[in-house]
Amino acid sequence: MSKLKNKVTVITGANSGIGLATAKLFLNEGAKVVLSGRRQEALDEVAKELDGDFLTVVADVSKPEDNKRLIEETVSKYGNIDVLFLNAGIAPLSSTSEITDEHYTEVFDTNVKGPILAVKEALPNLNDNGSILFTNSIVHQKGFDGFSVYSASKGALRAYSRVLTSEVKDRGIRVNSIAPGPIETPIYGKMNLPGEVVEEMGKGFAQSVPLGRFGQSEEVAKTALFLASEDASYINGVELEVDGGLSQI
Repeated sequence: MSKLKNKVTVITGANSGIGLATAKLFLNEGAKVVLSGRRQEALDEVAKELDGDFLTVVADVSKPEDNKRLIEETVSKYGNIDVLFLNAGIAPLSSTSEITDEHYTEVFDTNVKGPILAVKEALPNLNDNGSILFTNSIVHQKGFDGFSVYSASKGALRAYSRVLTSEVKDRGIRVNSIAPGPIETPIYGKMNLPGEVVEEMGKGFAQSVPLGRFGQSEEVAKTALFLASEDASYINGVELEVDGGLSQI
């Protein structure tokens, strides 16, 4: 398999979940993959699972200097970039009446500022006819209690991606977003909620999905592969839901 043979791909939030599943799949398809995450130990563990040509870079996407260094290290090792997959994100819960400045800043710095600054740093080094992918979410299409700031951040990212699609059109760069529904990833363990609450919330999500289950990270990774490859050569500016039909009911 070689849908991405020798294509240089940068994936943020790649030490677990959707990012890691995508990195594994892209490597199997011949890509040269740069995996970034916030923790060195997590990246070291991930490296033991991977085969192929890859580089790991510790980077917190909420920090401008880390986005800059991520791109610099990528270009230093591989040259220009073909695929930029901005997948890193966080989803801490908070009711509207309990939102704090710290909560808002943390979510928007990671989910909005991070991808925007990563694109800025990457564009001079992104090959014409390349591909930019964002991990978005169906939450900004539906009203889930407790996800107000997270939903707002994903709505902002979707709006930004529309503008970006137009701004890079002369270079033939395609910009697309993936909007997962409930996917079995570690993000649910990072919501600052008791385990039993997360478990019950998960059951509720699964019951509301027409397919009756959570999705798998690998299913989202296959979507990313499709959008990044020539199979999607005339798909541009879309947000593709990978949610078992949840956004359609």
